[in-house]
Amino acid sequence: MSSAGGAGRPTVGVIGLGLIGGSIALALRELGYDVWGDDVDPDIVASARDRGVITRCGAERDSVLTIVATPADHIVDAVQRALTETDGVVIDTGSVKAQIASTVQDPRFVPTHPMAGSEQSGLSGARAELFRGASWVITPAASTSDESFAVAHELVSSLGADPVTLSPAAHDRMVAMVSHVPHLVAATLMNIAGERSDEHLAMLRLAAGGFRDMTRIASGSPAIWPSICIQNDAAILDALDQVIDELGKVRGAIERHADTEIHARLQSARDARANLPTASALPDHLSEVRVRVKDQQGELAAVTGLAAELDVNIYDLEIAHSAEGPTGVLVLLVGRDHADILRGGLLARGYRPSTRELS
Repeated sequence: MSSAGGAGRPTVGVIGLGLIGGSIALALRELGYDVWGDDVDPDIVASARDRGVITRCGAERDSVLTIVATPADHIVDAVQRALTETDGVVIDTGSVKAQIASTVQDPRFVPTHPMAGSEQSGLSGARAELFRGASWVITPAASTSDESFAVAHELVSSLGADPVTLSPAAHDRMVAMVSHVPHLVAATLMNIAGERSDEHLAMLRLAAGGFRDMTRIASGSPAIWPSICIQNDAAILDALDQVIDELGKVRGAIERHADTEIHARLQSARDARANLPTASALPDHLSEVRVRVKDQQGELAAVTGLAAELDVNIYDLEIAHSAEGPTGVLVLLVGRDHADILRGGLLARGYRPSTRELS
């Protein structure tokens, strides 16, 4: 990302200066970017400028990138505004992707979703390190250009997050189970405990340890959730049905005093929990994977999406266009131990990759 900004620094923008937008702005400022910002609340904009979160207010035409971090029901309008008022790439950070990906058709637009958050909300909770080690999903729309995708991927990596490529529909199904429904379950448990505490005043005093850990996410701001639930209703309802069905099976096992089944269910959950991936650090040894692709829209998304399916982290990428015809070369940096996995997957898809270990 490069363009003229203040003192020769690249110019980027952030629309929506809450927890996510403010944290992105802070991180970009630390990286040396010239950051303009905007928000529906002028007092928040003024506070962000006074604190040095942004350098100035209002959109800049020469911005190489604009990040839209507004609530879900304002994203479409904000993205359209950014596409109109700037010449660079535009990404959003909403937690529902299929709707925005189908609504906004522009090669400069890249739908994304950072899987990071905090019990704190608003600009006061923003911190530059919020995304370090977090997964950040990139869900290119059918119209997204490879060049725009590469800019989004570079941003995500520069903020210390792990970029993961998924289709918008696949993202919405997965995030319903790992983010949306857990929040609803935590809120429901907290409401039940709160209602019962009127009769048993000691209950909330006993709500320590595991209960507090499990319901921690219920302390997040409720303002963003109605629009999320409505926009992702089908996936959330499906996930809720699965949870309700599984709880019914647990209830039945307890009712039958089926201790072996109860133990088996808890053991399988424990095993699955132990196998959750941890944040990936940059490996000691990298390999370069080169892939010749057709010089057409969507090739970069297809290759990086395959890497996500194979659980291969891409630490850097580059697009090299060919002057000799309608082809190009993708240059991907991956961990040495994963290079052969990615190469095998690419071969199975009809690509002809080459690999080289980097010293």
